[in-house]
Formats: sequence, C-alpha cells, structure tokens
Amino acid sequence: MNPEKYRVGKGEQGVLICEPYKSEIGRHWRFKTPEIAEQSSARILSLFRQYMREENFVGADMARKFLQMGYTRARRYANYKGGRKYDETKGYAPKPRGTGDKEKAQSAAIFYRAWKAAEANELYASRKAAWKKAYG
Repeated sequence: MNPEKYRVGKGEQGVLICEPYKSEIGRHWRFKTPEIAEQSSARILSLFRQYMREENFVGADMARKFLQMGYTRARRYANYKGGRKYDETKGYAPKPRGTGDKEKAQSAAIFYRAWKAAEANELYASRKAAWKKAYG
C-alpha cells in the first residue's frame, strides 16, 4: 500500500475506489430502515475510532466518507421516490421533491449525527489538516 497517494478530496470523493477500506467499511454501510442505519452508522463510527487509535488517517477518513455518504444517499431517497432525482421519461427533468420515503429521512438523520461526531474529533481534524498540507 502507498498511503501517501491518498488524497482527502472533497466530500465523499474517492470513497468507492480506495481499497482495502472500501471493502472493510462498505460491507457495513446500510440505510434501508432507521434501525439498520443505527447499527450501520454505529459500526462505521466504531471503525473510525479504531482507525484513529491505530493512527491510520486514511482508514479514518474513509470511514468519515462512508458516514457522509450514508447521510447524502438516505437524504436522496427521502427526497425522491426511488432515489432518482431526474425523470428519464421526461427528458431528465427534475422530479418534484418530497415524493420519497419518510423512513429514509430518519436514516439520514442518524448518519448525519455519526458523520458530524467523526468530524468533531479534534485529533482527526488536526490529522486531516496535516495530511492535506503534506499530500493534498
């Protein structure tokens, strides 16, 4: 592995291409119901903390990205039926908001809290700043 090649990027950028973390964390990433989202976000936040204890910034940042992605994807399904923002049958016109699954809004809120808990970790914030300065 070459961790120095890892770039923090913006938001969730790179979350689905960085192994072995994609596989390690991704298998726990679920948001179908609030109960599932609670278990999933707790497990991923636990992995985030484990990576921080191991001084593994790349793993911690990937866990943070999965938490953020849990929020954004669940929000998409809460806002739009089937999670599809555009209607292919109408020239990809935007679909109206508020047609989605109300349960997914609860899942999104659960992931949001876990994502913000990870970002609030002071050690993570300092390591992130140092990593960006050193590697981009």
